[in-house]
Amino acid sequence: MANIQYYDVILKPVITEKSMAGMSDKKYTFLVHTEANKTQIKEAVEKMFEGTKVKSVNTMNLDGKKKRRGMVVGKTAKTKKAIVQLTEDSKEIEIFTGL
Repeated sequence: MANIQYYDVILKPVITEKSMAGMSDKKYTFLVHTEANKTQIKEAVEKMFEGTKVKSVNTMNLDGKKKRRGMVVGKTAKTKKAIVQLTEDSKEIEIFTGL
């Protein structure tokens, strides 16, 4: 397993209608490193966003899709998504405000 630092764990936020609806319940969705586990994701969120306390982390592995260009068939890269649930007394994550 690779040596992953906390700033390498979270790649980018996921902005969809479903993830925006979950923000009212303090659920935030991120694309994360494929080898990161739940404890690393929890640590990364608490260190990167001041005042946040993570209640739970749910992860899902997404396989790459098959893509064709002419007769050549390839696959896109595998990804991993994490849904992070914050505690009630936690601050909200600032990057999602104003969207």
